[in-house]
Amino acid sequence: MTGATPEYFTAFKNIALSRTDSGVLTLRFHTDGGPATFSGQLHTDFPRALFEIGEDRDNRVLVLTGTGDRFMTEIDGASLGDITKPAQWDRTVAEGRRVMQRLVDLEMPIVAAVNGPASVHSEYALLADIVVAADTTVFSDFPHLTFGIVPGDGIQIAWEEAIGVNRTRYLTLTQGSFTADQAERWGAVAEVLPLERVLPRAQELAERLAAKPQLLTRYLAVTLRQRISRRMAEGTQLGMALEGLTAADLAYGSGDAA
Repeated sequence: MTGATPEYFTAFKNIALSRTDSGVLTLRFHTDGGPATFSGQLHTDFPRALFEIGEDRDNRVLVLTGTGDRFMTEIDGASLGDITKPAQWDRTVAEGRRVMQRLVDLEMPIVAAVNGPASVHSEYALLADIVVAADTTVFSDFPHLTFGIVPGDGIQIAWEEAIGVNRTRYLTLTQGSFTADQAERWGAVAEVLPLERVLPRAQELAERLAAKPQLLTRYLAVTLRQRISRRMAEGTQLGMALEGLTAADLAYGSGDAA
């Protein structure tokens, strides 16, 4: 492992990166050092960060977490631009597809340390190979139906893979939520712990993985994600097209009109 800190570690305003000597990279979402608010900046930066992480062979395992007592619960809708306009939606689609595909195709194990409620982009955590969640965690999808748009950006695929097709349909249609304990029973979460133990446990698991031969862990990740990689490649293009159609309709409010 090289001694110098890579430039990309400090390149992203709302993403903090740190790495141990063994190659465990921790990515922490934040806004001004506190709990993360999802924004246009983060929408742009996260896929770029994943590209840099994947290209750096000194990274052996990724730990994904939030800041404080919430994984991500707030969204700055205005910062995402006018999504009713095709040019803006084109950018949203490009960034959204990249982040989903880069997550599932990242050639290293991913351990999520879910540090509390995740109502915005909970799929980022649920796509991890191992999910360790605080006992205060509640997973939901606040923005899409609240704003009046279809959740087609990959969350529908991540939820189906994590908790099952019928549960995903039910929880999406009713804007429901599920707790960490429920997620553990359903197989989506590996361990539920008090908040203060979540990140240390995730990093402990990551260190165990980092101690294995790198080719082994790299291609284990590739092997275990074949199905979801295919689903993301096939599903996000159509999903985001339909999401974009409903986003465009926000400007017209056609409702039930034919």
